[in-house]
Amino acid sequence: MKIAIFGLGYVGFTAACCLTREGHAVIGIDVNADKVAEINAGQPPIKEPKVAELLTEALSKNLIRAVVETPDLSDVDLAIVCVGTPSATDGSHNMDFVAEVTRQIAETVSPDRARPLTVTYRSTFRPGTVRQLIEPIFRNSLGEQTGQAVEIIYNPEFLREVSAVDDYFNPPKIVVGTADGNRSDVMDALHENLDAPVFYTAFEEAEITKFVDNTWHATKVAFANEIGRICHRMGVSAKTMHEIFVSDTKLNISPYYTRPGGAFGGSCLPKDVRALQHIAGEVGAHTHLIDSLLQTNQAHKTYQAQDIMARLPEGGRVLMAGLAFKAGTDDLRESPNVDIARRLLDAGYQLSIYDPAIEPADLRGQNLGYAFTHLPNVGSLLVNRATAEAGPWDLVIGSNRIINDLNLGDTEVVRTYEYD
Repeated sequence: MKIAIFGLGYVGFTAACCLTREGHAVIGIDVNADKVAEINAGQPPIKEPKVAELLTEALSKNLIRAVVETPDLSDVDLAIVCVGTPSATDGSHNMDFVAEVTRQIAETVSPDRARPLTVTYRSTFRPGTVRQLIEPIFRNSLGEQTGQAVEIIYNPEFLREVSAVDDYFNPPKIVVGTADGNRSDVMDALHENLDAPVFYTAFEEAEITKFVDNTWHATKVAFANEIGRICHRMGVSAKTMHEIFVSDTKLNISPYYTRPGGAFGGSCLPKDVRALQHIAGEVGAHTHLIDSLLQTNQAHKTYQAQDIMARLPEGGRVLMAGLAFKAGTDDLRESPNVDIARRLLDAGYQLSIYDPAIEPADLRGQNLGYAFTHLPNVGSLLVNRATAEAGPWDLVIGSNRIINDLNLGDTEVVRTYEYD
């Protein structure tokens, strides 16, 4: 198939690379001209394992190109919308980017096509968005010919940063929302090589899926960290507790997101929890546990920062190993480590940061904005591996994955991603 992808961030760019591996021809559209130029030159705009190799292979086969303006869609079989839905001030999702891209598609697509253009959305939508926002935009441009011009699909993604390529080819499930819950030939063809349970539903059931998943993941992280704090205070081994807890795969479901450690962050969990809180408040659902998640997550960051400071002399030298919300990515959005770094600097400690995945010059968009809003001097704080290993440091804090790769001698270490 020929596929157009609108939005070349983590989800869109990863999907573009994976689709080319399956032989599809992909044209990516993004408003960021620098990002477009990088992709066409073979340089991934994100730090994500395996995408560089996929991009190189796709370019060698002429299966991928990126553009700034919406292209002619007459020979495109499928358009995938992956633009951002950032948090608005009240916690709801800002749908401006989604609406604008939808208008561009509606103004470009021809109603005289041999078959409708399948337009699928992977951005996170609150239930009712397709019927109340997306469909009206298409109808406003195409009128009674909407059904001849487009087939609207909601198809949430379940990619985790750092393992996104593997997650794409081995998804936990496939959810496809359609107007009537019936199957789509184009979506069946898109997923024919993927081995996963497939759920065809109406739009609304598909739309709420991502909220439920991400809020559950956030719940598991927050729950594990509250238990971890209790264990820490009482001198109980949280590591042993966790081993016992996750051994029960019949009732305790899964080990993922349940290991006591760092606060949750990144571009999905905080944003989707806020949005679900907003929805619950509007409908009067009184979701007290959900309402507590961001508060307990913030409390956990405070607890960890205080625990770190209690181990330091006044004005002590600290090395933070890992600034992104997860080792192996350069995504700083809502990273708990950014918050802890800011607290340490405000308290007068001498902070240096080592994160092999982060280059300030590569930060862009919301990632760049978040970094320089919350930690404006981030560039001057970053050090290379040699400096990180040379020290001397009063304390090293951060990710097991990064710390274990460093030769730190006898320096005291606090692994902020888990309690031992």
